[in-house]
Amino acid sequence: MPNLKDLKVRIDSVKSTRKITSAMKMVAAAKLRRAQEQAEASRPYAQRMERMLGSLAAAAAGQAGAPKLLAGSGSDETHLIVVATADRGLCGGFNTSIVREARRTANALLEQGKTVKFICVGRKGRDQLRRDFGERIIDTVEDIARPSLSFDKAAAIGERVVAMFEAGEFDVCTMFYAEFRSAISQIVTPQQLIPFAAPAKADNGNGDDNGTDEEGGNDALDGAVYEYEPGEEEILTALLPTNISIQIFKALLENAASEHGARMTAMDNATRNAGEMINSLTLVYNRTRQAAITGELIEIISAKEAM
Repeated sequence: MPNLKDLKVRIDSVKSTRKITSAMKMVAAAKLRRAQEQAEASRPYAQRMERMLGSLAAAAAGQAGAPKLLAGSGSDETHLIVVATADRGLCGGFNTSIVREARRTANALLEQGKTVKFICVGRKGRDQLRRDFGERIIDTVEDIARPSLSFDKAAAIGERVVAMFEAGEFDVCTMFYAEFRSAISQIVTPQQLIPFAAPAKADNGNGDDNGTDEEGGNDALDGAVYEYEPGEEEILTALLPTNISIQIFKALLENAASEHGARMTAMDNATRNAGEMINSLTLVYNRTRQAAITGELIEIISAKEAM
């Protein structure tokens, strides 16, 4: 049984830890509000961009002059996986869940005889993938959210991906990130960036598509015939690279909100667990102290009776 001094030191140590986790919880909660607002604000633009490009892609698909970012390279032998995680830990299973899904996809591709390459956005993804896929990690982007996450930083990643595709370094690019739902719910989401994949139609909850978007407006994919100026191919050639940067920026904003939500939840759980441990250790301390006092009294009484 530990002595009173050891118990006292342990209680003080856990109290210090509880102060740290409580402070981290409050900081994460403050950052979460702004990150959530940014993530939610980015969704309508990114979704409308995808739907508009999907309408154009449907008209241009199969044509001889279709942009390479739409038609693809004609092969799927080499896959580039962009893994977006955090640079720091202490956020529960946030990083691990993203890496787990990316690793599962990579292993499935390798079993099919495909070539897999990684670009890691965030140190934690690189650290976890380095043991199994160290030679396949071609680049790591760190501290992308410092001092703040901007579109220019996402565009730099998008330009790097497009340049690699045009150089023939891969055939298919997929990005893994966590879509923010709430502080306790983050959904790991794979999104194919290259070649462009048209988004699925929204379901109205009854199993059929009602042709409207979430804001009640008419969907662009309502079967009407549109004329574009300039032509579909020119618009796609100009917008497809921009769309990649937009989708990466949206994914990074979703990731930032998910990270803060996961960290707030993890620190809240750690603070409660520390409080329970302090109560348990205090109970043991009081019992040990009472036993020591009782033992000393017995020794005094026994010595007096022996005299």
